[in-house]
Amino acid sequence: MRWIFMLLIVLNAFYYVWHQQQAPMHVREIAPLSLYQESRRDIQLLSESEPQQRRASVMKEPQSEEAVCLFLGSFEEIAEAEQVEQRLLSLDISSQTQVVEAAGAVDYWVYLPPLASRQASLRQLRELQARKIDSYIISQGDLANGISLGIFPRRDSADSVISRLRRAGYEPLLRELARANRSHWVRIAPQSRRLVDDSLLERLSLDFKGLQHQLMPCEGVASPG
Repeated sequence: MRWIFMLLIVLNAFYYVWHQQQAPMHVREIAPLSLYQESRRDIQLLSESEPQQRRASVMKEPQSEEAVCLFLGSFEEIAEAEQVEQRLLSLDISSQTQVVEAAGAVDYWVYLPPLASRQASLRQLRELQARKIDSYIISQGDLANGISLGIFPRRDSADSVISRLRRAGYEPLLRELARANRSHWVRIAPQSRRLVDDSLLERLSLDFKGLQHQLMPCEGVASPG
C-alpha cells in the first residue's frame, strides 16, 4: 500500500513537470515604482505651467537697439550745412541740420567780489579808474555789483593783472570760463543711411571741403538747429 502511494506522488510530480514544459510562463518586466514616480514628476500639462513660462516658450521678445544716425559736418556756418541738407533731400534722403555745442578753450576772468552795497562798489570802481585800471561794474549774475577787471585767453596774462592789483592793495579773484564751440552737422535718419554710399560721400567731399562723416546716437548728441 505504501508503494502505491509513493508511485502516485511520483506520477503527479512527473505530470507537473511535463505540463510546465508544454505551457511556459510569459514573464513581463515591471519597472520599479520609484522610476514611475519620477516620470510622473517630469510630465506637466500646458495648462498647469506658469503663464510667463508659456509665453516664453511661444515667443521671445526682440532686444531693443539704440538708433544710430550718420552725421555729416562739421560746418561753422549754418548756411553751408543747409546746402548739404537740401542736396540730400533732393535725393529723398531724410536729413536735418543740427547745432552741436562742445566745450572748447578756457578764458580767465579776473574780478573783485561785490561789496556790501552797490554804492560801495561804485566808489571802488571810480577809485580803480582814477588809477588808470581798466574796470567795469558787473550788472547781473551771481557777481552782480562786483567789478570786472578783464577776461583773458591766457592764464599768465590773468596772473599778471592779479599781481599788479595786489601790489595796489586789492584782492582780486580768478574764475575760469569754458568757451563753447558751436558747430553745425547734418543728421541723416537711420532709415536713410543705406542711401548714403561711398560714391555720394566722395561727391559731397569734393563740393564741401573738409567734410567728415561720423556714426553717433541719434538722440543726446545734437540739438535741432
